[in-house]
Amino acid sequence: MCGENSSSLTPGFFILNGIPGLEAAHTWISLPFCFMYVIAVVGNCGLIYLISHEDALHRPMYYFLALLAFTDVTLCTTTVPNMLCIFWFNLKEIDFDACLAQMFFVHMLTGMESGVLMLMALDRYVAICYPLRYSIILTNPVIAKTGLATFLRGVLLIIPFTFLTKRLPYCRGNFIPHTYCDHMSVAKVSCGNFKVNAVYGLMVALLIGVFDICCISVSYTMILRAVVSLSSADARQKAFSTCTSHICAIVITYVPAFFTFFAHRFGGHNIPHHIHIIVANLYLLLPPTMNPIVYGVKTKQIQEGVFKFLLGDKVVFTQDK
Repeated sequence: MCGENSSSLTPGFFILNGIPGLEAAHTWISLPFCFMYVIAVVGNCGLIYLISHEDALHRPMYYFLALLAFTDVTLCTTTVPNMLCIFWFNLKEIDFDACLAQMFFVHMLTGMESGVLMLMALDRYVAICYPLRYSIILTNPVIAKTGLATFLRGVLLIIPFTFLTKRLPYCRGNFIPHTYCDHMSVAKVSCGNFKVNAVYGLMVALLIGVFDICCISVSYTMILRAVVSLSSADARQKAFSTCTSHICAIVITYVPAFFTFFAHRFGGHNIPHHIHIIVANLYLLLPPTMNPIVYGVKTKQIQEGVFKFLLGDKVVFTQDK
């Protein structure tokens, strides 16, 4: 169970138990997860391909959408294949270092997803409140720098998770009642004091999640004020319709995220553990699955891009900020 240096009490590997209490239903549970994963990969890769190949979609809104799609497909690929191996082939072992790497990428990418949603809210704010300066403010270098800053924020804030988790002694065993290596799920296996892990995890949640939600809320407050002040009902409807896809993406992302966060800290004894695990998996799978569908249904330019790809050059793009 433990590595060669027994004094360090570091296990050579962990055992991911899947969804405790629902082991007999693992095969059936895997089917919707697998279906969602296929949709997520195909849909997000399709979005990235479409945005990269269609000149009409080479605009800030779609660059951010491509970044969101890349983050989503990478996030679910970090966990779902390993989860399906647990469900289908009972391959539950994961190397200690591989577990730490998975933990890092899961939390870094979820933080990056939140950051991209915040950037997309700022994009909608500039497009609606400063339409004449939109292309001047959101230039390609600005988009690249904000995307890089979001990535670096996630990396720098999540790297300590790996060191804080690696320092803990694991003398209680190496069984993790989860489908992937989540920070607190791994820390709770330890027989040491993981209070620092819990405090730092809460601090990171505040620095990333709460900050991004505040920025999104302020952006949409300003957007709402600008839309209400428009004299034409058609103009108001058109302006707000450009935000509906993004609002749906925010709801899909943050609702399961908040449930997972608060349930772990305040409702652990009242909510069955298998519900925790299922919602934690949906938290990683639902946004990557639904975002391409939402943007495909709600965004006319993406619909036209799909038709143009399928039918050739017979579709004329409409312009819309």
